Amino acid sequence: MCEILAPCGDKNTAFTAINSGADAIYLGLTEFSARDSAVNFSFEDLRETINFASYFGVKVYVAMNTLVKNGELKSFFDTVCKVWGCGADAIILQDIFLGKYIKERCPQIVLHLSTQAGVCNEYAALVAKEYGFSRVILSRETSLCDIAKITKIIETEVFVQGALCTCFSGQCYFSSFVGGNSGNRGRCKQPCRKLYSIDRKGYENPAYRLSLSDLFVSNRIKDLIVAGVKSFKIEGRMRRPEYVAAAVNYYRNIIDGKDGNLSDLKRTYNRGNYTCGLAFGQDKNFISSVVQGHLGEFIGVISVKNGNYVCHSSSYKPVNGDCFKILRCGKEVCGATFAKTLHDGFTVSCDKKLYNGDKVFITTDVRLKDKLLSQKRYIDVNLSAEFIAGERARVTVNGNKYYSDDVLQVAQNRALSFDDVTACFDKVDGRPFKIIYGDIVIKGSPYIGMAALNAFRRDVYNKFSSALNNKSGRSTEIDFAFPAIDAVNNCKKAVIAQNLNGVSADIGILKPYDYFADLSALIKDFNGEKYLYLPPYLSGAETEKLKQSLKIFDGIYCEGIYGISLAKELGMPLFAGVGFNITNSISASLVPAKYYCISKELTVKESEPLYADKAFYLAGGGIKVMDLVYCPFSRTCNSCDKRNVYTLTDEENRQFPLKRYKTSECRFELYNCAELNCAEDVACGSLYDYTLQFKADNFTRGHTRTGVK
Repeated sequence: MCEILAPCGDKNTAFTAINSGADAIYLGLTEFSARDSAVNFSFEDLRETINFASYFGVKVYVAMNTLVKNGELKSFFDTVCKVWGCGADAIILQDIFLGKYIKERCPQIVLHLSTQAGVCNEYAALVAKEYGFSRVILSRETSLCDIAKITKIIETEVFVQGALCTCFSGQCYFSSFVGGNSGNRGRCKQPCRKLYSIDRKGYENPAYRLSLSDLFVSNRIKDLIVAGVKSFKIEGRMRRPEYVAAAVNYYRNIIDGKDGNLSDLKRTYNRGNYTCGLAFGQDKNFISSVVQGHLGEFIGVISVKNGNYVCHSSSYKPVNGDCFKILRCGKEVCGATFAKTLHDGFTVSCDKKLYNGDKVFITTDVRLKDKLLSQKRYIDVNLSAEFIAGERARVTVNGNKYYSDDVLQVAQNRALSFDDVTACFDKVDGRPFKIIYGDIVIKGSPYIGMAALNAFRRDVYNKFSSALNNKSGRSTEIDFAFPAIDAVNNCKKAVIAQNLNGVSADIGILKPYDYFADLSALIKDFNGEKYLYLPPYLSGAETEKLKQSLKIFDGIYCEGIYGISLAKELGMPLFAGVGFNITNSISASLVPAKYYCISKELTVKESEPLYADKAFYLAGGGIKVMDLVYCPFSRTCNSCDKRNVYTLTDEENRQFPLKRYKTSECRFELYNCAELNCAEDVACGSLYDYTLQFKADNFTRGHTRTGVK
């Protein structure tokens, strides 16, 4: 069965998603949620939501998918237990090692691995399955071919609608290093949605160069069904309830073989051009460089008449509260609101001067909003009853029998009637019950007071509701303890470079420009341990092709968890890179690697519990802040100047190196505008990224002294 999975930023949206027909919902708490800016859920909200979902068999997944520091571990595990006790169907985690730790102590807890963990090929899926995860939420960059392979290993969840992250999930540090707000901690400020210029012909003018269109898989969801995907995820815990309702309705219709209502989707949220996403290859609409934010749906053009801004539209009748966005030559001019109705259209009000031909897009449609939010879902409750004098009253609800505490007496005056029973049991106390009455048997002139009858009804409905939510009240505890870590300091130096010849270090990590060129010439004069740098994203085919090249290296340096099973298969040591995001001593103790790098978002003080003879800290060189699996130049290969490094410039004139490299296609990395220099603060192994050459006068200490929020 295909699962339509809806996002919920608050309780109201959760109820809307369920009423709209979602099979499952996902949400976050006020702590440990990767959408910290959403309203999110208290435990009281969570219980109420789970209770409502249980009426319809809708599953509730709770996202606790942020990185966890040592000082937060006890609170994190307590919260996991409490969430499970509330009746959640699964808990979504980013840190695969914390998941392994939980499953070893509480195997009954169901875990889903977040897209933040970067599962993009079979090797990563094998690790997730080995560590006890029931499902993987695939990275948005995973190809359809790899999706089909992964579904044969473990249950999969795939994004089909909503915003796309610019960076490969779990590897974005842009918000962290330009503003101190970590996306991995749920506080991303979305610098990727701002204006930038790039020093390439045709890209010099500021535009939304890194902003991606919204994902819209539409009918291609059928390809994902054939590939074996179980759950189809709608992104949008920050979106309005009506958007969630429209998206659920759309994909429910598509899966059921009907036409989806694209107009509803566009009017509730539409960033501009839609893309079907990288699963199907980068299309021409992948980047939304002109319009940012909700564009809505085009409904007409402006005519300026007697100082009024008139929009002619035969198919749309506005009402008070409707809002619009005005575009001129493809660029946003301003917002507008409905003013008054005319016989052949309507006028809008705004604070900018408009011109003939300006295009009008509706962004808030009050009638549509009311329609979407009015959807209600009910559960059929087949109810029969026997009220017989001299016996206990019996009510049967969907086959479940419930009895009154007391035996019914013979009435001295007025006996219980059929209407008394139905009038009482019609009161469902806000529950989504559609009462369908069967036989109501009344014999022997029974008597029961109205207060007692109402109390009996409440007891019946409470017990029936509790039976539907049979997961609530589960009890579990995690035997939490800090693992012992060998505190011997590692004094080794590791260097990442595009050419290891001439490099002086204990460990050399080759990060080539072209992965499928002859790499032997780039390491022949290096005398230390030789590792090949593997980026966080590699397709299954690319991974297989690189196995031959790996034979000339001593080990694998990998930024993704797929490196665990790849290194194991090849019998090679693993250097778990910065991309593993190791932020606590539990993860440090469980990572199966010869060496590991501590998260570059931890301060030196926060890192101290993770120090060991195999621990490294990024101490100098370039700070990679983004991995781009797509081409920011829209794969205009024929006109590409094919430079290795470009410069991305923001509105504050900060310059960020944009580096190109080649696997089976060109991919890109974005580096911080300042070079890292904090070697004097580091008391473990030092890692240096010398992939790029920086100006010597532009330095930062990164997060060594000031941590992320």
